[in-house]
Amino acid sequence: MTTTTYDLTPARVLRSEWHKLRTVRSTWITALTAVAFVLGVGILMGATYTSDGGDSDVDTVVLTLYGSQLGGIALAVLGILVTAGEYATGMARASFTAVPRRLPVLWAKAAVYTVTVYALTLATALLTFLTAQFFLSGTDQAASLTDDGVLAAIAGNAAGVTLLGLIALGLGAALRSVPGAIGAFVGGVLIVPEILGMLPYEAMDTAIRYFPTQAAGALGSATPMPGAASPGAALLALLLWAAATLAVPALLLKSRDV
Repeated sequence: MTTTTYDLTPARVLRSEWHKLRTVRSTWITALTAVAFVLGVGILMGATYTSDGGDSDVDTVVLTLYGSQLGGIALAVLGILVTAGEYATGMARASFTAVPRRLPVLWAKAAVYTVTVYALTLATALLTFLTAQFFLSGTDQAASLTDDGVLAAIAGNAAGVTLLGLIALGLGAALRSVPGAIGAFVGGVLIVPEILGMLPYEAMDTAIRYFPTQAAGALGSATPMPGAASPGAALLALLLWAAATLAVPALLLKSRDV
């Protein structure tokens, strides 16, 4: 009688997480919802735009990718389901039994989610921009991928949406509750900065530029946005937010039971 042993390697943990992500129905529902929001709003903006409508000062990439705000929420929910969803179903126990060190599971989830969502959002943004430009041809918002800053803004838009979703994934892993993580994301990431922005303090206005949603917005514009952080600073801020959010569940995984 022969027995076969399998070494636990990072590649196999990644493969396991990729298998789980693509075989869960909620992944396809949230992903398709995000694509539909971005593409649908982009087509609507392009089809209804007129040069004398008052939006001529809006950056063309921002205009065509307005739907990214809604699509980003759907992908943030997906990030939460990737982590907190396993605690809700009990799958987390099986995952951590198979990978007793635990942390490789979190890193694999984050890596698989990041690569998958960035590829999806980048492809959707490119398709949406090109489709919207079909309608915008002949208007003052007509543009092409070769125009200055356009490709960088489209890539930045995808990076911003992806990193916001990664923050949501970290919240799901830390709170281990789908409703709790969704509430924390909506309240802490989307609403709190808007409330703080109402305070009459210049220092607060400066700080808010580097909050997640504001930083993501700065990444998705082909032209500099007044009062916004530079793309480089915005990307660094988002990376730090995502790293800090993932550090919390990483520490908790080492100190508490599943």
